[in-house]
Amino acid sequence: MADATPYVQGVHLQRTDEHVAEIAALAAVLGEPTGLDGLLGELEHAARRVRLPRLLGRAVAEAYRWDRYDTRDHDWYPQGISTSADASDTETVDIAGEGRRLLVATWHSTGKAASNRGSRVTFLDLDSLRYRHVLLVLPRLDRTGDLSLSPLRIHAGGIVWAGQWLHIAATHRGFVSARVDDIMRVPGDDIPADQFGYDGARVASYGHRYVLPVRFNYQAFTDEGHERLRYSFLSLDRRSDPPALIAGEYNTGDRPTRLARYELDPGTWQLRTGEDGFSRPLGIEDGGVVQMQGVALAAGRYHVTVSHGPWMPGTVYAGAPGSLRPHRLAMPMGPEDLAYWPSTDRLWSLTEHPWRRWIVSMRRSSFD
Repeated sequence: MADATPYVQGVHLQRTDEHVAEIAALAAVLGEPTGLDGLLGELEHAARRVRLPRLLGRAVAEAYRWDRYDTRDHDWYPQGISTSADASDTETVDIAGEGRRLLVATWHSTGKAASNRGSRVTFLDLDSLRYRHVLLVLPRLDRTGDLSLSPLRIHAGGIVWAGQWLHIAATHRGFVSARVDDIMRVPGDDIPADQFGYDGARVASYGHRYVLPVRFNYQAFTDEGHERLRYSFLSLDRRSDPPALIAGEYNTGDRPTRLARYELDPGTWQLRTGEDGFSRPLGIEDGGVVQMQGVALAAGRYHVTVSHGPWMPGTVYAGAPGSLRPHRLAMPMGPEDLAYWPSTDRLWSLTEHPWRRWIVSMRRSSFD
């Protein structure tokens, strides 16, 4: 590894040990992982295409809604978005020899309808418009080797799908990483929606047929005298050299609104690590905007979503940090994370508020 001097000092990430034994123990209970192949064979819910997408925002080219239950649910709120265009240079994921165009979204549980159920990811097939939720879990082994499970309680404000990996924002904690090959099916005819855990005989997963264990965390650290960085949302710059993960922070008032860029290893799609075991950013740029919810770098320009609450349309800012220009009424109320699909020159986002939840594709040229 080259000397770390080209990297920004003051903040860094450190990867934890991989949960190899813990995931193997969970697989011994649930059976071998099905991965995406098994999940996509059992997509449960149907999304719907919006007939007049332009009514949702000036830049909106196409839009979809979740099914009726997920559209109105007050417990689970959608947050992050990434696509198969992030996951692969072909912009599709190969399943049984067929290229599939997929979206992946994150949701966090508010605890409004019940206890905090943690966070989950949802895979949506863009051709069939079928989708399914997958609960994120933390398997643990105690000193005697007994297995226990915990829900992953993070805000999950952003996600990057790179290769086999899902990197999911965890705010002050940094981010967590899971591998899509580790998706496991929970057996049994009845999975109670109000139960969770492993009792030595069966797994309960808050009603989810599939679970995905976390492989490791990238823990956030701050050096003395520096401002702590919030990993509120994430995006992927796949086509830069080297490819990079971009992290941004949500803040209000006069708090910093920074965008950090971390180098990725294109062979592993993990962060580059220095000889000291730390991953430091290639750069940190101030000059974002208040209440940023998502970021994507496309055509050499940053694009940032900003929400104005549950009733006012969202804004997209575009340009360079420090000189981002607003494009108002660009998208529906409550926008969150952003992802870019290069071959179509589209930006994808999603909105969070009950009854006003859409997945939208926007023309990137609208923000030139």
